[in-house]
Amino acid sequence: MASPKTVYVVHSIDTEGPLYESLQATFERLHDLFDVNLPATYANLKKLQNQEIDLNGKESQVAEVVDPQLLSYNDSWEKIEAMLAEIMSPDFRNSLPDSAGNGWVYNWHCLDHVDFTTNPRRREMGYNNIHDRYLEFVDKYNSPMDAIEWHFHPMSTYKEAHRCATSYVNSPHLYETLARRIIERNFFPSTFRAGFQTERPDSNWFLEQWIPFDTSNMAIEDASEFEKHNDFKNGRSGDWRRAPHDWSIYQPDIYDYQKPGSCKRYIARSLNINSRIACIDQREMDRAFEKASKGEPVLMGVASHDWRHMGPEVDKVRKLIENSSKKFSDTQFIYARAKDAFNAVVHNGQTEELELHGNLYEEDGIHRLKVESVKGSVFGPQPFLAIKTRGDRFIHDNFDFGLDGKTWYYAFDCDTVPPEDVDIIGFAANNKFGSTYVKTLKFGNS
Repeated sequence: MASPKTVYVVHSIDTEGPLYESLQATFERLHDLFDVNLPATYANLKKLQNQEIDLNGKESQVAEVVDPQLLSYNDSWEKIEAMLAEIMSPDFRNSLPDSAGNGWVYNWHCLDHVDFTTNPRRREMGYNNIHDRYLEFVDKYNSPMDAIEWHFHPMSTYKEAHRCATSYVNSPHLYETLARRIIERNFFPSTFRAGFQTERPDSNWFLEQWIPFDTSNMAIEDASEFEKHNDFKNGRSGDWRRAPHDWSIYQPDIYDYQKPGSCKRYIARSLNINSRIACIDQREMDRAFEKASKGEPVLMGVASHDWRHMGPEVDKVRKLIENSSKKFSDTQFIYARAKDAFNAVVHNGQTEELELHGNLYEEDGIHRLKVESVKGSVFGPQPFLAIKTRGDRFIHDNFDFGLDGKTWYYAFDCDTVPPEDVDIIGFAANNKFGSTYVKTLKFGNS
C-alpha cells in the first residue's frame, strides 16, 4: 500500500532524437511566433538575447526563446549519447536520492518520424528507429529503472516534419506505428505523451480505447499566459486552459479532454522545466508537497526533450525538490515510472496482471482468430489488432465482439484481409493498471 504523504516525481521526456536548427530557421521561428522581422545574423541574435532591440514590449519573451541554453541542441546521435552517458551514470542519478534511497528515473516517450517529405531539422526518420536506440541506451548504461513509452506527432498538412499538427484522423502512420511496435518489437505502451502537448477530441477518443495513462496536461493557474504566444493563442497548441492545475489526476470527459468526466483513462499534469511557458518553479513544487503533506499522494510531473541537454534541467528540479522537502519534512518523495506513479495515486498502489489467449482456427471454410481475456480485464472496448501482410503492409482493424465482454473474433476473408495475404498477426492490450500483454502469431500456427 502506498504512503499517502508522498510526492511521486515523474520525469517524462518527449524522445525525438537529434534536432538541428540553422540560424535562418531560428529567425523564421521568431517571425512565426512574434512577427519579428530581422536579418538572420549572429549579431542580431546576440542583441535579441540581451534585449537590445525594441520589439514593442516583446523583448523578454523573445529573449526566452533564443536563450543560449534553449538553442544548444543535441543535433546528432553522438551528442545525445554523450548526454545520456552523463545523466544515466550512477553518480548523476544519485546526486539527490529519493526518500527510498533510489536515484533519478526517466520515462522515455519514443517517437516515430515517418512519411514526412520535408525535414529541415534533420529529424531521425523511420519506424522503430528512436525506440530501438533507447532500448540500446537503457541496456548499455544499465538503466532498467527507466521506462520506454510512446510519443506521437500528428501529420502536418504538407508533411513537414517540423510543423505542429493536431489531427489524429489525418495521420495514417498512427496505426502503423503501433502495429509495427506490436509485431516487430513485441511492445505496446501504457503511458502516453501528446506531441506538442496538443490533444483534441479525436486523440481523446483514440487514447480512451487503449492507453490508460497520459502525462500531457500542462495547465497553469494563470491561463492568460498562453494568449501571449501566437502558437498558443485561442488554444492553438497545448491547450490545457480549462484543465485542473492543482496537481490532481483526473479522468476526462468524453467530449472535453480538459474537463473531469466519465472516461476510464487518467491524465496527469507535467510542467516544462526550461521553456517559455508552463514551467515548474518553487511555488509549484511547494504546492505538490503541500498537497501530499495533507495525506493526498501527488504525481508531480516534469517534461523535457532529449534534443536539449537534460543535466541542468534535472539538477534544477532536484534543487526545487530539496527545498520543498525541507519545508514539508513529513512528506516523502519517490522518483518513479509514470505507470507506477499513476497506480500509487489512483489505485493505492494496487496492480494486477493481464493475460490474453489467442488462437487461429478454420470454421465453415473461413480462417478466424479468437482472442479472450483469461486473466484480468482489458482496458477499453477491445485489444489492439495488428496484421502484417505478405507484402509487408502493417494493418490495424477492429475485432468482432463476443457476447461475454471478454472475447473477440476476427475473420480473414474478402471483406477484411484474405488468408493468403496474411503473414503475422499481433494483438495487445493494457488493463486499467497499465499491465500490458502482447502476443504475435505466425499465420497457420496457434
